[in-house]
Amino acid sequence: MTSPASPAAGPAVVAAVSTGSTGTFGASSVASVPLTPVFVRLKLSLLRNGLKGSSKRKAAYFSSLAFALVVGFFITLGLALLHGHARAGTVVVLLAAILALGWAFVPLFFAAGDETLDPSRLVMLPLRPRPLVRALLASSLVGIGPLFTLCLAVGSVVAVARGAAGAVAAVVAAPLLVLGCVTLARAVATANVQLLTSRKGRDLALLSGLVIALGAQLANFASQRLFEAGGLATLEPAEAVVRWLPPATAVGMVDSVSDGAYGVAAAQLALTLAAVAALLWSWERSLTKLMVAPDGSTIAASRPAKDRAEGGLWALLPAGRTGAAMQRTLRYVVRDPKTKAAWVGALAFGLIVPVFNALQGTGSVYLGCFGAGMLGIQMYNQFGQDTSAFWMVAQTISTTRDAYVELRARAAALALVMVPYTVVVTATTAAVLGDWSKFFAATGLALALLGAMICTGALASARYPYSIPSDGAFKSVAPGQGGLAWAGLLGGLLVSAVIAAPVIALTILLNTGEHQGISWIVLPLGVAWGALATWAGLRLSAPTVARKLPEILWAVSKG
Repeated sequence: MTSPASPAAGPAVVAAVSTGSTGTFGASSVASVPLTPVFVRLKLSLLRNGLKGSSKRKAAYFSSLAFALVVGFFITLGLALLHGHARAGTVVVLLAAILALGWAFVPLFFAAGDETLDPSRLVMLPLRPRPLVRALLASSLVGIGPLFTLCLAVGSVVAVARGAAGAVAAVVAAPLLVLGCVTLARAVATANVQLLTSRKGRDLALLSGLVIALGAQLANFASQRLFEAGGLATLEPAEAVVRWLPPATAVGMVDSVSDGAYGVAAAQLALTLAAVAALLWSWERSLTKLMVAPDGSTIAASRPAKDRAEGGLWALLPAGRTGAAMQRTLRYVVRDPKTKAAWVGALAFGLIVPVFNALQGTGSVYLGCFGAGMLGIQMYNQFGQDTSAFWMVAQTISTTRDAYVELRARAAALALVMVPYTVVVTATTAAVLGDWSKFFAATGLALALLGAMICTGALASARYPYSIPSDGAFKSVAPGQGGLAWAGLLGGLLVSAVIAAPVIALTILLNTGEHQGISWIVLPLGVAWGALATWAGLRLSAPTVARKLPEILWAVSKG
């Protein structure tokens, strides 16, 4: 659904439109030239020019095109083979809904890959919204995404079309499905254009991998449950609802016509056309608002700045350096894209793995330790997460005491999230399994492991700091520092297991012997052991930070 584009899309439109005039460029000349063919030629030019001078971009684009064609061909063939199957309608109607859902949300995650999704580049041109909508819609139908969608649409309607009436309905339904998907994507992208071009939009792009991974886990779990519950027949209630949700109604219309339900088919066709018309109206309205309303950059200066450092939940933090460092650490989690992506990934997968295993009947309450381990990793490379801004923090560290307070505040900020999260994950897993007898022991073990990882994370941050590049979305280590990163992480994990070994041994002993009734004692012992490990790690790390501060500053500033 994306294509290479150029930042000069606006000037290119001016040049393209002006060539159709008599030589004098102005509003009248723009209005006299049909925009649709101009924008289609512009889209093709952007595609062609985006491939010039870059062999990697050419290879990526043509490999994507080949992959889409091959996958689209086999999916279309598979759908066509469903022709005559009793559950074919269920499959293709739900597939159409999933396809539309993908078109609605993919632009929010990958907007940076297609700059033509940003209509704000055209706001300074003398173009009317309605012709502009038609032109943008036509140009949006050019690309790999629409081609792949057309393949799936053709396969879907072939699977359910029966008889002459069904064939005629299929000819109408396939382009309607593609049109509905593309219009939905453009309407969503235009309504959220300020989000897509802002820092929050870039945050969404960083989190796209997490959403895809989470979706894969959900799809895997759903498929397992589906076949365990009796196959496609269990999806019929959902399909009965989805076939009345546009644009899946286009495929449902073909199925209804093939069954002879012409009244139902007419209603579904009317609903599809009404939905496309409503999306076009919403798109035009958003485009009009975008072209005439001021954006945030023009009105921000008129609003008084608010100092939020002293208000809200921040007021609950301790005063002095400790509170300031805790607030800085938590703000990084909320505002820095890479830190946010790492935290959201850890929070999500730390919950998904134990809960999904529990739902599948193969889990254990002790898998709650996985969530503690995922979050414990966030303590590693604390100074590298500050990137080059660490030099400001370094100016405030002159003694071992300063270093200890800094590390203690960072650990406390992380513990504000880690400890409640660990308890919640363990409790959720125990609730799903219905095994509360091991909850206290599992929670104590998880908190002991968490304290051990905070200990080793502080030590690794002091001894093995490395820089996190700011230029690449998926680069987490600067070139030449990969060895430092792996040494700190792998060594820290091994040492964490050794530190938590006494609590692990106690838990095993209480659960395999005749003392299961007192396994709850692992909870207070685990909390105490984790707190002791955290205190020892901070104490041992502080002298190293104070002594090696120039080296740490140099290492984290390389990116």
